[in-house]
Amino acid sequence: MSLTSRLLLQYSYRLRWQKQYSTLVNVFPKDIIDEQFQSFRTIESNPVNHNEQHLNRIYTIPSHIVKTLYQNIGIPKNFLTLSTAFNECSLLVRNPALEVISYLEQADYNRPINKYVLYGKFGTGKSMTLMHILHYAFIKQMIIVHVPSPNIWFRFPKEIANLYKSPDIIDLPIDAGKWLLYFKSQNNDLLSKLDLKISRDYQWNIREKASNGTSLLEMIEFGINRVRYASSVIDALLMELKEASIAGKCKVLTAVDGYNAFWSDQTGIRNDAKVWVNPRQISLTLSFLNFIKADWCNGAAVLTLDAKACKDRRESDHPRYLLGKDGFECLDPFIPILLENYNKAEFESLMEYYKERKWIRDIDADGLAEIWALTIGHPLEIRQICKSL
Repeated sequence: MSLTSRLLLQYSYRLRWQKQYSTLVNVFPKDIIDEQFQSFRTIESNPVNHNEQHLNRIYTIPSHIVKTLYQNIGIPKNFLTLSTAFNECSLLVRNPALEVISYLEQADYNRPINKYVLYGKFGTGKSMTLMHILHYAFIKQMIIVHVPSPNIWFRFPKEIANLYKSPDIIDLPIDAGKWLLYFKSQNNDLLSKLDLKISRDYQWNIREKASNGTSLLEMIEFGINRVRYASSVIDALLMELKEASIAGKCKVLTAVDGYNAFWSDQTGIRNDAKVWVNPRQISLTLSFLNFIKADWCNGAAVLTLDAKACKDRRESDHPRYLLGKDGFECLDPFIPILLENYNKAEFESLMEYYKERKWIRDIDADGLAEIWALTIGHPLEIRQICKSL
């Protein structure tokens, strides 16, 4: 059979599956269909509705949300490659994500923000859990302040300059401009709907300023077009979001993947005196560290800690060690949530999904047992091993 014929056959099977599935949805409750039709999948794509019934099952994020929310930046590279191959972005519903979502559902947003810290060994799924939580925040119409990998700024800066307002502070204008573009793409529709205005004047230079009452989107657009001022626009943006949240105009979720990179002792950046600087001497770090302080309400912070994000401290995965004394005291109090290897149920669902997507073929129970024995359920190792199957 030719490749074209096989593709047409697969497409016809998929259409038949979707027709049967939609027919069942009209007759039976979703949880019954999930159990009887495909035990490893759930058709509940709304993370707000996820609960223990959906635990250990795969759910698919609608493609239009993936395009708006993640922009290929908020997705780990190896998972992005897999999602492209599968032609869908699907996540495993795991207990840590459900735990954070339940906390966010029950939180008193009139009080200062709660901080949730995801930690665990490298490759156990912290970034994937963060993707699930970001999807929840997007559906709940929370403004999302997402920093995918701050250590990339410090290791591979696009451009280095002195901040025009404070020459002692290092500025990364191009990286700041790219982050503003990412923020706008995630929140454009919601910001247009809320129509937030800035509450004070911001003087960028002798001739240019943002006046009180200017649209927040207009100020963001200025920072994107004039990257020299992008870091200052980010600082102003985060201050305005704090004030809007305190006033009850919006809710905000801030998420940083690899937060401990802000507390590294050194970066790959030198100042004018050819001395290596630490992240706290960089304008972007100061803006986001200030935003994560618990001096505002109507929001939450979900942060991940990763040994790979900070080259100074890699011998342990515990928050106190990764953050150091100053970082831990700055973040405290927070709710720690441990990410561990897959349990047997999660592993079996993932293997069924891989088999359905034809990622692994002709594998029997002994083969699956061998994969489990080799990886002990470590998510990243499972993905690496299954590449060649």
